[in-house]
Amino acid sequence: MTSVAQALVAWLKSMGVEVIFGIPGVHTIELYRALPGAGIRHVTPRHEAGAGFMADGYARVSGRFGVALVITGPGLTNILTPMAQARADSVPMLVISGVNRRATLGKGRGHLHELPDQQALAATVCPAFHLDDAEALPETLAAVTEALTTGRPGPVHLQIPLDLMAAEVPVLPAQDTPAAAPLPDLTQANALLAQAQAPVILAGGGCRRAGTALQALAERLGAPVILTTNARGLMHGHPLCVPASPSLAPVRDLIRGGDRLIVLGSELGPTDCDMYEDGGFPETEGMIRVDIDADQLARSPAATTVQGDVASILPLLTRHAPAAGGPDRAGRTRAAARAALPDGYEVELALLERLRDACPGAIMVGDSTQAIYAGNLFYDHDRPGGWFNAATGFGALGYATGAAVGAAMAAPDARILCLIGDGGLMFAPGELLTAAEEKLDITCIIFNNAGFGEIANAMRAADAQVLGCTPRPPNFADLARACGLPFERVTPQALQVGRSGPRVIEVTLPPVR
Repeated sequence: MTSVAQALVAWLKSMGVEVIFGIPGVHTIELYRALPGAGIRHVTPRHEAGAGFMADGYARVSGRFGVALVITGPGLTNILTPMAQARADSVPMLVISGVNRRATLGKGRGHLHELPDQQALAATVCPAFHLDDAEALPETLAAVTEALTTGRPGPVHLQIPLDLMAAEVPVLPAQDTPAAAPLPDLTQANALLAQAQAPVILAGGGCRRAGTALQALAERLGAPVILTTNARGLMHGHPLCVPASPSLAPVRDLIRGGDRLIVLGSELGPTDCDMYEDGGFPETEGMIRVDIDADQLARSPAATTVQGDVASILPLLTRHAPAAGGPDRAGRTRAAARAALPDGYEVELALLERLRDACPGAIMVGDSTQAIYAGNLFYDHDRPGGWFNAATGFGALGYATGAAVGAAMAAPDARILCLIGDGGLMFAPGELLTAAEEKLDITCIIFNNAGFGEIANAMRAADAQVLGCTPRPPNFADLARACGLPFERVTPQALQVGRSGPRVIEVTLPPVR
């Protein structure tokens, strides 16, 4: 026999978990009792939101689900924002929390950390599981496993009542290897591809780990490949690569001028395809769409849809695709898209390219700041999966510091560049301490314009008085010193990142007015 907590930790180990991000509390003591000796590293963030963002960054870089361990009540409510961000970007994450004793649930008697219905709250964001009986642990973990490993990736929540943490259960049986999903029928998709004279590929985050197969299909078809934000880093420098947002007019013109759009692993969301909300993205009824999520496939009309993992399906499409060539549509679109960037963004893009060239193969983790907005519009990164941020989709501020820690834990030999604004950093400054404590190679680059510049610009554009957009930032030199981190203050033109981290660089910008 073993305890529920011990069995849960053993199950995590059997699932390949190597790192857990968490903050201990009185409701999770038994889980922490089970961790020593399990061969799982524990990393302590300074806030539960940091734990969630760390799990997110770890999952994106490692390809495995990240794990966060939090207490009941405020622990869960603090991590809901990272869970929602992971849901928006299809990032696999397991959040394990305690919950009050079973006999108290729903009674409203004011127990410590009590919520009316914690499971229901988590279920607004993701699949949420509750262990109601110790003997139900095997079937509960089987359901959690299925939610984590099948269909569209995303967050999953498991809560364990306090009175069940130490309850005895039999040793869990070994996990069965899930059967491979049957391959879908590609007859119609292949027939439509065979007719295409000027196809265009739009690659989303579902292609992140299918770069070789994506390139093979593109080269076979001679098709330009438009990369959404979550696909950046694929096909770096390739003549068919268009590392530009489908919100830009030249990219839309490329789609409109093709005779078949092939959408691979993208939800075609507005923050990718219509960020200016002008409704100008071309009609896509004739597209071939491949996605792992059946619900997602049903949301947009298409000539044909194929449900399944993009990495498994791409080689089958390539095998039957006609060989093609044609004019340099990708090159013309790249040049036009870059020229179409808003005023000032070319300077930001040049800065990103300078960082990339100075740190080849680095992972750039971004928050909502001007350089990231520019890069999401147009930027060709040199590492698959090495460009990601929270400036699209759910758009959570304070993401980058925690996600950078997670990325560094997943890729300890990689250079991590954390790109964040002064406003975003104030959402999660404590995770700088985690980076210092773990001695991670993270260079935190703070773009300091002493305010929320993007919001101020939006207020002016709406002919509204700029209000609340100039919160005073701290002295970042003092903050870095308090965290035990080396510090530099530079202008954008003088920004250099030759030395390794952990360290902080403040880039001074004209203040928000």
